[in-house]
Amino acid sequence: MMHRKTASALAVAALAALPMLASAQLTGNVSLTSNYKFRGQDQDVIGSGGFAKTKGFKPAIQGGFDYAFGESGFYIGNWNSSVNWLNGNSIESDIYGGYKFKAGVFDLDFGVLSYIYPGNARGNTTELYGAGTWADEAIGSFTLKYSHTVSKDYFNYAGERDGSGLKGRNTGYLNLSYTKEIVPKVTLKAAVGYTHMSSDIRSLGYKSYVDYNVGASYDFGNGLSLAGSVQGANKKSSYLLVSSPGVDFGFGPVGQQTWSPNKARFIVTLTKTL
Repeated sequence: MMHRKTASALAVAALAALPMLASAQLTGNVSLTSNYKFRGQDQDVIGSGGFAKTKGFKPAIQGGFDYAFGESGFYIGNWNSSVNWLNGNSIESDIYGGYKFKAGVFDLDFGVLSYIYPGNARGNTTELYGAGTWADEAIGSFTLKYSHTVSKDYFNYAGERDGSGLKGRNTGYLNLSYTKEIVPKVTLKAAVGYTHMSSDIRSLGYKSYVDYNVGASYDFGNGLSLAGSVQGANKKSSYLLVSSPGVDFGFGPVGQQTWSPNKARFIVTLTKTL
């Protein structure tokens, strides 16, 4: 099993390699965050004894790069984070590529993204995405993005690799985000998203849900920024994990406690862009 220090070493190695690839077409970033949420859900959930880790401070190290092919509009990229929600796996590695272009007042972006979990392939998921951005200096920037699952499963929710006979394909995610510099160096950021689970996943009791992210970031200059935000999601009771087993007297557990990864968190993230 890969450990957090392995993820840290990978991030450091990737940053060390950036100068060798130096180009106006290559950008990189590295972040430290107090909690990694994806679409409103905590990504560090496995605690002692395999029960849910309920504390709010669950730091993660993250980093990646983007490479643009000149002025063609085509790009590729990789982003990585330490995670802890799949047994035997501690890293999420995202590989993506796409094409950006301008269409009137809109900036459009279409591509494909694969989420890869090297230690446990059950979570592997591939999506096609499309996004449009409209920006105005006085009003701010709005981006609407839709992602559609084309892999057989969606982050192991359907249990397809375990022989469930169910599929997560056709799960969709719609996200609307907004950014606006409200005073010099301070940018307001807000987003709301909707995950529409496939019918197979919903048949297991998982409901489609709404997530949210509201906060602000401060730009220190030289690519260094600090962000704080409240992130979470609704439908908490549809995504319960056992945090304490209680005692079983033969007729079911007594005193069992549960917790939802959709719970709202205040998250602080420090990012260095290169």
